[in-house]
Amino acid sequence: MMGIYVIFGVFMLISWLVSNRLKSKFNKYSKVGLRSGLSGKEIAEKMLRESGVDGVRVISTPGKLTDHYNPMDKTVNLSPEVYSGRSISAAAVAAHECGHAVQHARSYAFLKMRSALVPVISVSSRYMQWILLIGILTVQAYPGILLAGIVMFALTTLFSFITLPVEFDATNRALVWLRDTGLTVGEEHSSAKDALKWAALTYVVAALASLATLLYYIMIFLGNRR
Repeated sequence: MMGIYVIFGVFMLISWLVSNRLKSKFNKYSKVGLRSGLSGKEIAEKMLRESGVDGVRVISTPGKLTDHYNPMDKTVNLSPEVYSGRSISAAAVAAHECGHAVQHARSYAFLKMRSALVPVISVSSRYMQWILLIGILTVQAYPGILLAGIVMFALTTLFSFITLPVEFDATNRALVWLRDTGLTVGEEHSSAKDALKWAALTYVVAALASLATLLYYIMIFLGNRR
């Protein structure tokens, strides 16, 4: 069991460093006003309109860095700082979340795959850790329990990796649109790109942590099959 604690420890440290860096970047760019003077809400509505995406509402959601697109009710949810903000970070985040709305409207393949996995991941996540724990403790007598846990964990790992192209594509759509419309130019655009790069890295770290943990469980299973 010591191995899993080492893996968790290493990736928790990396995740903490990336998260702190992300917060630092967004705090920095939230203090830099956008030349156009548009708020995050206005930028989101403009991007949706110019991208031909209908029926999507832009609303404010409580919290910090809680921004997300909900495909179930077709809403772009922006944190208060982004919704009302008129900064580079507000523009970058608002455009990124609208990138997901555009993906949804265009039936982007990876987003469809990710959405299809959500119900399965939701159910398996409730029991997965208990099954894995019981499986490790009883692996010699009942290896099938650990194998079932590994399959469930493999699905969460797959979900993490499918999330990567979804996030990178949304970022790319956002940056291209911001550049082409002239809402961010020169240093503004470089700053928006920098902020979104660090946001994307959080998903990369999560995916790699999930993969490393999956491989650890597989090694335990194979080690006890000899």
